[in-house]
Amino acid sequence: MLRVLTRSADFRRLFLAEVIVFGADWFVMVPLLVLLNRETGQGLWGGLALAVETGTVALLLPYAGTIADRFDRKHILIISNLSALVAVGGLFLVRGPAAGPIALVALGALATAKAFYTPAANAAVPNLVDPADMGPAMAVNGTAWGTMTVVASSVGGLLTEWLSPYACFGLVAVSLATAAVLTSRIKRPTQEPIPAVSRPAFAAIREAMGYLRREPRLLALVTVKSAVGTGNGLLATFPFIAATFGVGARGLGLMFAVRGLGSLVGPFLFRAALARPHWLFPALAVSMSTYGLVYLGVAGAGWFPLVLAGVFIAHAAGGGNWVMSNFAIAQQVPDELRGRVNATDTMIAMLAVTVSQLVVGAFVDSVDWRVLVACCGFTTLTYAVGWFLVTRRIPATAPQPATAAALAD
Repeated sequence: MLRVLTRSADFRRLFLAEVIVFGADWFVMVPLLVLLNRETGQGLWGGLALAVETGTVALLLPYAGTIADRFDRKHILIISNLSALVAVGGLFLVRGPAAGPIALVALGALATAKAFYTPAANAAVPNLVDPADMGPAMAVNGTAWGTMTVVASSVGGLLTEWLSPYACFGLVAVSLATAAVLTSRIKRPTQEPIPAVSRPAFAAIREAMGYLRREPRLLALVTVKSAVGTGNGLLATFPFIAATFGVGARGLGLMFAVRGLGSLVGPFLFRAALARPHWLFPALAVSMSTYGLVYLGVAGAGWFPLVLAGVFIAHAAGGGNWVMSNFAIAQQVPDELRGRVNATDTMIAMLAVTVSQLVVGAFVDSVDWRVLVACCGFTTLTYAVGWFLVTRRIPATAPQPATAAALAD
């Protein structure tokens, strides 16, 4: 599977750039959560920080997906990297009584850049590899986030203790500049030729929504990530879990790292479903249910290594869920709609994450973290069961992507 990286130099460049971008996410977030707790003394700001990041991405994704279909995706990726680099400068101002609001503004700017980066990168992948390599490429690409969550979360936690959160922010700025250089070296077109006359942005969004409404299987796929999203607010409890077990910033970084390791391993555990269409929906239901059940167990854990084991297993299931649905969507959606559909897919998931984080953030200072984690796990499990019951009659095989002419008809 990893041989796709050696066969396609352009895919390798995009993958390495994505690894850096996703690493920047966690090299920012873990030190920032520690910094906000230290500067404000409240867990609320950590929950709000997580919610602002995901909420901003969710709100911008429909428009960002349209941009990914109408303009050169390579240029979008480079501009997004450079914009994020500028936004990182605001993180150096997070200190004193105004630390919370300043952090939210800086994160909002970073999330804006990420909102335009994500659909362009996802939509570009199938154009950078041969058709026979698309499955392995999607699986490998799905490991980028998990890989750097492992590295950036653990190293970020260590550097926060050894140096300072601001040292981590400086490394992020250098990394984003490197990602822009890597992306600039991509030679293969990142999309099929763009029509000379494009529809207005909102008309293009309506076209994508109409396509989704006509495809029940695709509707099921773009709602599957929300199961894990509805339980994702439990991330706001991670600093409290670390405090309960007395493991400090290193323990917090380790929890996020183990989460990323699970997301890295998950796509490989569930890869058999990518080649067997009749396995796909049952495997998606299993991945969602596993996430919910395991976090119900984490809520009752009395030993930190058991917490880490639970986080790993839950996010292995979540990572498999994400990659399976991405692969199936890429197979079914034509290139001229792929950016918008990918953006809609991610937007739905991010809205679920944002609501979950806002709810947990509102209660994290007043309700025991075990209760909040159990509620999140139960919510995901309930969603998974409902999704499976609603989608069990949908055909296992995907139709061929429609052509642009067919869409116009």
